[in-house]
Amino acid sequence: MEAVEYRSVIKFLYLKGQISTEIHQKMFQVYAEKCPNYSTVTLWVRKFKYGFLSVMDEHREGRPPSVVTEIDVSTVEKLIMQDIRITVKQLAFETKISIGSVKTILHDHLNLNKVSARWVPRLLTTDQKKERVNCCQHLLRQEANYAFFFRRIVTMDETWIYQFDPEPKSASMQWRRPSSPPPKKAKVTQLSGKVMLSCFWDCDGITMTDYMEKGKTVTGEYYSGLLKRLRSELARRRRGKLRSGVLLLHDNAPAHRARQTVETAERCDFEILPHPPYSPDLALSDFCLSPNLKKSIKGRRFEDITDAITVVEAWF
Repeated sequence: MEAVEYRSVIKFLYLKGQISTEIHQKMFQVYAEKCPNYSTVTLWVRKFKYGFLSVMDEHREGRPPSVVTEIDVSTVEKLIMQDIRITVKQLAFETKISIGSVKTILHDHLNLNKVSARWVPRLLTTDQKKERVNCCQHLLRQEANYAFFFRRIVTMDETWIYQFDPEPKSASMQWRRPSSPPPKKAKVTQLSGKVMLSCFWDCDGITMTDYMEKGKTVTGEYYSGLLKRLRSELARRRRGKLRSGVLLLHDNAPAHRARQTVETAERCDFEILPHPPYSPDLALSDFCLSPNLKKSIKGRRFEDITDAITVVEAWF
């Protein structure tokens, strides 16, 4: 409101017949450093001279309102409920208020923030969610002694091992000062040389590994052969484990659900634990073993795939 006060003084002194220089000098004696500059005084004297006697700002088309009203808040909220992806600019256009006022309404009045969706492996259906709950409840009822229950579990997973697997961009992060240019990293692709690693392990470590060369597919017949080998390895490496009863935990890959696989597991006295679909967080290898293994070899270029296998075995 200081501007209105200054204009009122200028108008009063002008109507008394004083010129711009005299008005500015008198105002400076009273307001000192807060006094409006000479050009402002001249501007308003010229306005009063041409018959404009109001000291208030003229209404300008599109001028944003200075106060957020309850009507504005309600209008913005209704527009958001109609389209939750509407932008701030669209809200300002629809409501005819400023972008700053729209932001004030969103954050201070409606307590809203625009957030992006979080990527998930898959959106589960209602039936898949129920199956997940049933599987988890089944596992919880398995044993009263959980330590013994965990020792019975043998889990596995398949993953590709590449002759060269480039490291992710996040691995190239460096400490830099604000004045330093950011590091640059060229995109590279994986080498064609690769093998499919099938790894079986339990709480005591790795029990068996198998490497299938490129060009072949993990089928029910192939996986059944792995289960037979696994039984022999458990008999040799884990005394008493077969007698306690092996609980086999693997995901729902087609080769794992094949009839031949199920029959082989029964002949080997393996009990296959239920696994809900699209649930990598319940497969130990998917969040515990494979990511750490891949992290240790990413960015390393091997002469051939045999060298990569040697490094993987050493890591195990």
